Amino acid sequence: MGNISNTRFPYGLTNVSETNLFADLVQPDQTLFHEYWNDFNTYASADWTVTATGSTTQALTAGDGGLLLITNSASNNDVCSVQKNPAAFAFTAGKKAFYRARFQVNDATASTVIVGVQNTNTDPTTATDGIYFSKAAASTSVSLISRLNTTTGSKTVSSVATMANATYIELGWYWDGNSVLAYEVNGNVVGSINPSTGYIPDTVVTPTFYIKNGAAAAKTMTVDYVFFATER
Repeated sequence: MGNISNTRFPYGLTNVSETNLFADLVQPDQTLFHEYWNDFNTYASADWTVTATGSTTQALTAGDGGLLLITNSASNNDVCSVQKNPAAFAFTAGKKAFYRARFQVNDATASTVIVGVQNTNTDPTTATDGIYFSKAAASTSVSLISRLNTTTGSKTVSSVATMANATYIELGWYWDGNSVLAYEVNGNVVGSINPSTGYIPDTVVTPTFYIKNGAAAAKTMTVDYVFFATER
């Protein structure tokens, strides 16, 4: 093949456009970021803490891309919360953070859904710290919440997306480390807010998935993948 010279990119390499949410994710230098990536080709139950009401299951299921199926039992208000353990990520002023997940639920109306990162807890609906997407029962509208402890409170962006039954949705956000929290739906950046550091978590957080029945019928969440990275 002859002599081939290397081209070096000391300021990073990206394969996305400048308008993409991850345009500043300067991979493939993986030492620049602490990251968690799971495409659910495998599932190690010991890596996750499950908090449940009723009988629940979490297991791989057949389908393209690697899928984790979370299934509740059939009583109203039955719950399954799944958190990566231990909590191992922190937000640092001036340092970027990136999150993206793709998932679906079988009943987009009669279920409560939370997807994002939170402090370790037994009830994600009352988390004290985190940046996460939330959908209430009896609604298909998704909100983005940035929360800092029980004293400071949270900043919420309503109606950032709409969920549908058994339909995959990809949700993500980007924190620039200073004043911009941008969010995306299905690969499109749809808005941003300035929560300042006043609403950014100040404790360690971890990837979290939560589904609660809003009616007396089993609800399921199928997770395709989750990605979370914080700049070192």
